[in-house]
Amino acid sequence: MGRYGFKTILYFEIITTIAIGLGIIFANIFKPGAGLEPNKLPKGDISHYESSAKAAEQSTYGNHFIDTIVNIVPTNIFGALTSGELLPIIFFAVFFGIALSTIGQKAEPVKLFLSGTLEAVFWMINKILKLAPIGVFAFICTTIMTFGASALIPLLKLFLVVIGAMIFFVVVILGIVAKICGVSIFALMKILKNELILAFSTSSSESVLPIIMQKMERFGSPKDITSFVVPIGYTFNLDGSALYQSIAALFVAQMYGIDMSIEQQIMLMVTLMVASKGMAGVPGVSIVVLITTLTSMGLPAEGLALIIGVDRILDMVRTCVNVMGNALSTIVIAK
Repeated sequence: MGRYGFKTILYFEIITTIAIGLGIIFANIFKPGAGLEPNKLPKGDISHYESSAKAAEQSTYGNHFIDTIVNIVPTNIFGALTSGELLPIIFFAVFFGIALSTIGQKAEPVKLFLSGTLEAVFWMINKILKLAPIGVFAFICTTIMTFGASALIPLLKLFLVVIGAMIFFVVVILGIVAKICGVSIFALMKILKNELILAFSTSSSESVLPIIMQKMERFGSPKDITSFVVPIGYTFNLDGSALYQSIAALFVAQMYGIDMSIEQQIMLMVTLMVASKGMAGVPGVSIVVLITTLTSMGLPAEGLALIIGVDRILDMVRTCVNVMGNALSTIVIAK
């Protein structure tokens, strides 16, 4: 576990840094925020994201590194399960698993119960997958109805830059990593096509976590690696979210005519790296992290209200990139 853990965290930090750096490069080359007048753009409501950001800053998760470590140990495992706090869940699962392996034959009924529960969850998710295309259609319709096409057209450049950067990241960066490991990124996409559709429609990578683990085991990644790497990745390896956050931060700066130096952009990269780890599991995490990051960098956080109109669609896309990154990570660590 120690070897897996060290290699996993090291890989996640490297690939997330590359994602943030790629976003900064794309934002500097294509300048999606240049020429826009903030006063003429329709504004969305980010008040609930701001309250989430404030709560996260005041919680023990955001204050000190030592508090984050302490809070990995769950006060109440059922509370952690219902609120989706992955690190406390993983801690309890590892600790409980060690206990089961220690007590020998007495653990067999519990193992059978957990295996049966897992299979039942897989069956349920497979049924939900059949409804995913309808969900995609409904979510996009709701977005257009809420904000109108007029909100999307001025932000088309931002939309295209983010989508282009994510395609480049998956095909080129993750493609090279996959090639080094002896697999094709397109073969991996084909295997995960149903899960990518579900992740896209729900904007939630958690919805496909169990089935991703199952499919990566079938693909050849050992179970002990898959069951450890994938859940950890959902906290530490959000490549799509990291890439989007770096582009969105520079988009806001460009829109308000703020010229950021190389040093400031490097600081932005470091800030995003730290903030995205400290607030995993917060609802609307990308916007929440951006609000905190922009505030700390002295950039106007209200600029995010102007991109809410396209954020829903971009959230769907970056979720797919998160899923692809976490699936590939099991192959990397296994190799």
